[in-house]
Amino acid sequence: MTATATRLLDNYIGGEWTPARAATGELEVVNPASGEVLARVPLSGADDLDAAVRAARTALAQWRGVSTIARARKLFELRERLLARSEDLARSVTTEMGKTIADARAEVARMIEMVECACAVPTTMQGRILEDDSSGIDAETLRQPVGVCAAIVPFNFPAMVPFWFLPFAIACGNPFILKPSEQVPLTQQIAFEELHALGLPAGVVNLVNGGRDAVEAILEHPGIDAVSFVGSAPVARIVYERAARAGKRVQALGGAKNHIVVMPDAVVPKTVEGIIASAFGAAGQRCMAGSVVVTVADAHEMVVGPLVAAAGELRVGDGLEEQTQLGPVVSCQARDRIRAWVDRGVADGARLVLDGRKAPGTDPAGAFLAPTILDDVRPEMAIAREEVFGPVLCVIRAESLDEAIEIVNGSRFGNGTSIFTESGAAVRRFRHEVEVGMIGVNIGVAAPVAFFPFSGWKDSFLGDVHAHGPDAVEFFTRKKTVTSRWFASGQGSGSYFVER
Repeated sequence: MTATATRLLDNYIGGEWTPARAATGELEVVNPASGEVLARVPLSGADDLDAAVRAARTALAQWRGVSTIARARKLFELRERLLARSEDLARSVTTEMGKTIADARAEVARMIEMVECACAVPTTMQGRILEDDSSGIDAETLRQPVGVCAAIVPFNFPAMVPFWFLPFAIACGNPFILKPSEQVPLTQQIAFEELHALGLPAGVVNLVNGGRDAVEAILEHPGIDAVSFVGSAPVARIVYERAARAGKRVQALGGAKNHIVVMPDAVVPKTVEGIIASAFGAAGQRCMAGSVVVTVADAHEMVVGPLVAAAGELRVGDGLEEQTQLGPVVSCQARDRIRAWVDRGVADGARLVLDGRKAPGTDPAGAFLAPTILDDVRPEMAIAREEVFGPVLCVIRAESLDEAIEIVNGSRFGNGTSIFTESGAAVRRFRHEVEVGMIGVNIGVAAPVAFFPFSGWKDSFLGDVHAHGPDAVEFFTRKKTVTSRWFASGQGSGSYFVER
């Protein structure tokens, strides 16, 4: 298939699919397993974003006036529509991003779970009231929509991450603008087909395809009140600082370097299974991927051998094939960048015990890497400190739990960490002392379900209120406190009350 034979994607603005009118160019959307060009995505400009903002601001008064129960019912309908399209969504995720179809199905299930959680908005958006906070005076706090909200999302979860924000935003009465990753825009085309079928007021949901120009327009536009971002740590800081300077509410989720601590009493088969899923699921392209294993004392001899053997047996290939256990990374450029990281780790003194820089038997046009494990890594090495975002696992030795906690806390990131042990005392100490927002106990990927916040710390998150869970309602609403007193007593000509 040639680039000229593929369709150019539309934006979705004001309730209609519309071509980008101010695009500065276009990019090819490529299947990373085969190199096939799937579509072309426009690099929308500031005028396209402005059209979406104007549509959203027009919709704000009407949509916030719809009852919370009616908004929730629209989300119930959306849940059923997405469920009916779940296989289409999953196959789209795999085709444009590369992860295995099993992983993509799990992602779509999490996407739908976000909608289910947002359906509770008639309960979660409730305020508070205190009667007689002083004699004859009542005080109440209400929640109201924050305004026009926008989200800038990454390539690694084309279905789920946009829905960390969209259903909660509209449930709370806000119009919403999505800027999907230009690398993986196709899955949200399907999602917005189903959103369109809901018959929402024009402008409640909008989709603007694009790259840097669209992002900068979001950060600067005075008509946008709140911005959500997920991506790398350096870009998260830029988004946070620029959007906050423009007076917007911001939540910016950045990068990660997640550690898995293995104690000598860990159950080895289950530990190996958990590490494999964490390090190599989605080809390591998760902000919750366990990319550093810290073995404590004798755990190194117990775990590393079985870990290398199990990782070496993973089947690498096209994610659409049901038997594939590790798909490609998102692009050939990403593949080459990850290979360079492995080269640097070896040059810095790490020992390459499983070399996956080449993946024999895969399509040479694809962006394939096999599982890679580096042993004898030291905490100060760059590969141990920086986010590689690929199927590369580092192993660091520690003599004690004290040292392991020190290694975890020495990272500038604080997204997720896990510990494998059967010791309750070790777990209690670990969870108390690690400077990380999400912790797994005998669980490799400690990502919370929709009903809990995605609570990264340090350079992994900039802002005050996290994504989804109860934090979503906090982020997408503003509080208004009313203090009231009434003077009418049933007497006098000015009374509205008549004694009987």
